[in-house]
Formats: sequence, C-alpha cells, structure tokens
Amino acid sequence: MLKILGRKTSSNVQKVLWACDELGLDYDREDIGGSFGMNREAAYLALNPNGLVPTLIDDGFVLWESHAIVRYLGQKHAPNALYPTELQQVALANQWMDWCHTTVNPAIRAMFWGLVRTPPEERNLDAIARSRDDTEVAMGMLNKHLSAAAFVAGDDFSMGDIPLGVMAYRWFEMDIERREFPHLARWYQRLMERSSFAEHVMIGLGPA
Repeated sequence: MLKILGRKTSSNVQKVLWACDELGLDYDREDIGGSFGMNREAAYLALNPNGLVPTLIDDGFVLWESHAIVRYLGQKHAPNALYPTELQQVALANQWMDWCHTTVNPAIRAMFWGLVRTPPEERNLDAIARSRDDTEVAMGMLNKHLSAAAFVAGDDFSMGDIPLGVMAYRWFEMDIERREFPHLARWYQRLMERSSFAEHVMIGLGPA
C-alpha cells in the first residue's frame, strides 16, 4: 500500500491526496511537518533530504516533490484518468503545473502566510497587498486561458488542474478583495463539485 508522509493541511500534501482519491488508490498517511515536526529528523531526511512534505513510499520506492508524485501516480495508475494520453495535452498539463510552482506559489505566499499564519499585530500589510496584486495578475492569466478551455489542459480534468485548484481555493477563501474572473469562477465551480477536492482541499485555512 502507498504511504504518504505529510500533514493534511499542507497544500503540497493536499495535491497528492486529491490525486490518490481521483485514482481510487488506498494509502496510509502519517502526520509530518508543521506543528507535528519530525521532518528535520534523521530518519525523515534519509528519505527526503529537503526536509519538506510530502514524501511518497510505494513498495520501497521513495519519491518527493508533490508535482512529481502527482505525475508518477497518474502515469502508473489508470492512464488517461489524470495523466493525458495525447502528447499536447500532457505538455499543457505540465506547463500549467510548472507555472503554478514558478509563478502562482511565489505570488500568493506572502498573502497566505500574512493573513492565515500570522497574528494581526505582526502582519506586514504592504507585503500582503503586493502579494494580493501579484496573485490577481496570475489569476487573470489563468482566467484568460480558461476562456477557451474547460480545464487547464483541454476539455477534461487532468493532473494539470490539481496544483492550481489548491491555490485557487486559497485565493477564493481568503478575506480579500477579488476582481471577478468569470472563466476562473466557472472552472473553480467544477472543481468544487468533485468529491475528492471537497474532501482534501476544502478543509479551511487553519494552522499548519
């Protein structure tokens, strides 16, 4: 059985849990990281030298980095359920997964940590405002793309939607002003209708 090491409140762990449920996979999960600690202990670092979560163990095979794990699971189990079989759709899914990592995550980080994980009296309001603006630009790019596609890689839900879906939940859940993006909202509504998204991502923005 698959073993997933990482706390369920981690956005990166949520990506993997969501993917597992989309694929109908059984797994055991152990709380690691955040308030649970243990991610800097020697036993964990021997598996994942980054000391971050999640880490996947699949019959002795160890893999870390959430997007790599989602791709691996999609390719191994029920191809075309998450990992498209058409080359250009695979490329698009990979493109948007990478863009989430390089653009959306850095943009939203200061706002999320400032509003969710920092006491009000300690917040850097300027950094939060810049982060909100940067995230809005990114969401506008995604909205434009989704004006011509039901999902990020085309007509069907795929692995490409998972990282962005997790970040979109944070964008829509935080108490901020948001510009209206109709195509983004339509796509997000479709994600909310997926039971795996509701179970693993729509769990609030509580402490680590």
